[in-house]
Amino acid sequence: MTWSVDFAPLVDWRLIAVLAVGVAAVSLLGLVQRVPGAWLRALAATLFILALLDPSLKEEDREVLPGVVAVVVDRSASQTLAERTAETDAARAELEARIGRLRGLEARWIDVTSTGADGTELFTALERGLADVPSDRIAGAVLVTDGQVHDVPERAEQLGFNAPLHVLLSGNDRERDRRLVVHSSPRFGIVGQEQQITFRVEDLGPREDTGPVAPRARVTISRDGEPITGMNVTLGDNVTVPVEIAHGGRNIIEIEAEEAPGELTTLNNRAVITVEGIRDNLRVLLVSGEPHAGERTWRNILKSDAAVDLVHFTILRPPEKQDGTPISQLSLIAFPTRELFSVKIDEFDLIIFDRYQSRGVLPVLYYDNIARYVEDGGAVLVAAGPEYADNGSIYRTPLAPVLPAAPTGTVTETPYRADLSDAGRRHPITRDLLEGAEAPDWSRWFRLIDSDVSRGATLMTGPDDKPLLVVEREGEGRVALMLSDHAWLWARGFEGGGPYVPLLRRLAHWLMKENDLEEEALIAQGRGDELVIERRTMADTAEPARVETPAGDVVELTLEEIEPGLWRGKTPVADLGIYRVSQGDLRTLANVGPDNPREFTDVLSTERALAPIAEATGGGMFRVADADRLSVPRVLPMRTATRMHGSDWLGLKTTDASILRGVRALPLLAGLLGLVLLLATLTAAWYREGR
Repeated sequence: MTWSVDFAPLVDWRLIAVLAVGVAAVSLLGLVQRVPGAWLRALAATLFILALLDPSLKEEDREVLPGVVAVVVDRSASQTLAERTAETDAARAELEARIGRLRGLEARWIDVTSTGADGTELFTALERGLADVPSDRIAGAVLVTDGQVHDVPERAEQLGFNAPLHVLLSGNDRERDRRLVVHSSPRFGIVGQEQQITFRVEDLGPREDTGPVAPRARVTISRDGEPITGMNVTLGDNVTVPVEIAHGGRNIIEIEAEEAPGELTTLNNRAVITVEGIRDNLRVLLVSGEPHAGERTWRNILKSDAAVDLVHFTILRPPEKQDGTPISQLSLIAFPTRELFSVKIDEFDLIIFDRYQSRGVLPVLYYDNIARYVEDGGAVLVAAGPEYADNGSIYRTPLAPVLPAAPTGTVTETPYRADLSDAGRRHPITRDLLEGAEAPDWSRWFRLIDSDVSRGATLMTGPDDKPLLVVEREGEGRVALMLSDHAWLWARGFEGGGPYVPLLRRLAHWLMKENDLEEEALIAQGRGDELVIERRTMADTAEPARVETPAGDVVELTLEEIEPGLWRGKTPVADLGIYRVSQGDLRTLANVGPDNPREFTDVLSTERALAPIAEATGGGMFRVADADRLSVPRVLPMRTATRMHGSDWLGLKTTDASILRGVRALPLLAGLLGLVLLLATLTAAWYREGR
């Protein structure tokens, strides 16, 4: 309880002030001139003025609030190194016991991890933990950490409270570690071209004397988990190496330095660079055997793709056509067969024969070139019409060995709806065409070239389950057969049309080896605090995936079928870094978090980051493990001081914060008491003057 005198003037205080000045002047004059009863008149006037001020004695019932001390415990990944976890746990337990013995202090415990964040953010957690506490109640803050903190304020005023900040450091000043630092790296690169990556290897902490010989370390460079080169580098020197961008999409380049003797961790011995592979414009050669209704469908699809450079020829005048017109009067461009199919054939990513038939336009030797081109990694698409079943079929050429289906010589001409086979419902080219429907509602086609499929996968079928779309891998290349020339009906919107754009575009890009359309693929990605693994396969089952964490632990993850041909599994992640995923012969990497997290950029225990702000607040720095023994400072409450710590103690600020529970007021000059006092003084003054 606290007592005080409170005033509640009955009239304007300015009037009371004027009256008080007048009373003081008259009283002082009377006292100086020794007028009889002057002091009694002064006393009566003073009581009258006090009565106008209405004084009262106030009693407050207050509840004293305890000061709040925030203890932030660093549980980030770097705190798991060496003996830091045990030291941190011991320091926490000792602090809890010592703060608990002090009256008027309340401890608020805040554990901080680095999962999902780029670095250790203790001050962000401290601000959130004290957000509901008034600044006058904060007695101080204690950080239990290794000193690797990445959100340290520049000024003490940014903390939001006027109290000491103390730091208890885990680890010791004799630690050693090796790290790999990327100096410069590209974010994008053209597929097939080399990009320059500059890095250096550093050894931190006490270093062994190697004499005049510069210390060196062995470095291995891998792409997508497969080693591509190795070298010895001098510690501390920047090294630049060229790395080829192997494919479109994410190319994960990993640079790893060998382990140093006695180092804290090898997690920062490697660095990860993710380079987005951009394919240079894909070159497609479209050869139309004759003008027909569907010719422009292929041309429009390919021309609308910004990633495709299209070269299109239509055979308007075959060699056997002799109508007597002089060559000089023809406005036709000669078909450059030698340049396209001999000199520059390897510059094309895809060759499409659209309703093409062998009529002597191409010499037989060039078909051999095309077959070799496929075996060496090229791609051919045959969009067949009735001519595929004739004697002039392209199948009757040396190209036949790479074609997966032989024509029977008959053409089925009847209305039908193209459908997906079991393989087509799994293959990335056609899997999504039905959009969840059980049966297609596309417009009808009216022609199909009967063929016998000898190999490959039949993705679409026509009437009586006859093959309509067949794809196959030949050597290093790929081949596809579209056994109808009626895809243009979908493009024209006949009977509502059909999904011709995704079908034809995906087919072309699968032939050109687009990674996102691979039917056998293992994909891993970090999403939030989970690792998501997807497996695309044409098989009926998918084996469990083997996941190796950055810490070296191995987890087997069962995959569930999400839709035909697509299996998926999820597992929570606790650490930032590279996760290695394998299933059978497939391997992939997933980087969870930033490519090179700040958490492991420097892992040595240090005072460097926190010492300035601790000193600015009057706080101290203490090592938990001092001389191989636990050393936690004593905790003392202090009123105020410039320096709130000593060699073996830390101080916490005591506060006067309280809550007002109730108020009682006792008037001093109001009512009967005030009237009696005033009348008594007036009577005494009158009596004195009457003598």
